[in-house]
Amino acid sequence: MATPDTATTGTEEPTLTVDELAARAGVTVRTVRFYGTRGLLPPPVLGPRRVGRYGPEHLSRLALIEELQHHGMTLSAIERYLRQLPPDLSADDLAVHRALVASWAPEAPEEASREQLARRAGHPLSEQDIDRLAALNVLERTDDPDVFRIDPGVLHLGMRLLEVPIALETILAAQTVVLEHTRSAARELSRLFRDEVWGPDHESGSGPSGPERVKAKKSLSAHMQPLVVQALVIAFQRSMKSELRGWYGQDEPEAPISP
Repeated sequence: MATPDTATTGTEEPTLTVDELAARAGVTVRTVRFYGTRGLLPPPVLGPRRVGRYGPEHLSRLALIEELQHHGMTLSAIERYLRQLPPDLSADDLAVHRALVASWAPEAPEEASREQLARRAGHPLSEQDIDRLAALNVLERTDDPDVFRIDPGVLHLGMRLLEVPIALETILAAQTVVLEHTRSAARELSRLFRDEVWGPDHESGSGPSGPERVKAKKSLSAHMQPLVVQALVIAFQRSMKSELRGWYGQDEPEAPISP
């Protein structure tokens, strides 16, 4: 597991040098500096000897930029996109934006060496780390023990989960809960939208057929899928914040009763 001095959460102080940030993000130092000059990255915090230090917000922003580039956006378009975001977004908020963007990317597995993954993690990967990433479906082993097939869409998330001091069984249980509920929500929402577009009797064959059915399906997907994903994310965020507020409230000591 990584040492606690690496930047992994939005509450930690910036600790990464530009070289460490570039390695964790999978880009070059030159790219980091270039993004800084274009305003895509906020300036680093100057530490002792005026050495720039970067934090989790920089890492999450680089991951978002990478995802936007995968969708074919130019740097000018990415600049406009980032300018629309609130300036005080945390690393977790940026991760949500990246997840929304990544949800439209086609699945395209890539290969990465153990050394490349270690640079992205910020530390050498143990076999336990590899097992953890494999269990989370972030990577698959190949015939070469030092080469892995990875899912770029969830690699950043997997690397962050390596830093979370929670048992793998708990993370897998949480993953199961998320998958079960999102699949259930997707089925119910899909049924509602099918009934809206085709009518409640579409299964009996009385609804549109042939080219009309295909056209209606494509129109439904193009218009509703992005809106539904955003609505689900917003609803889940608010529900989670409400649950956490109640959780924190239970841990807070009761206020003394005034005489």
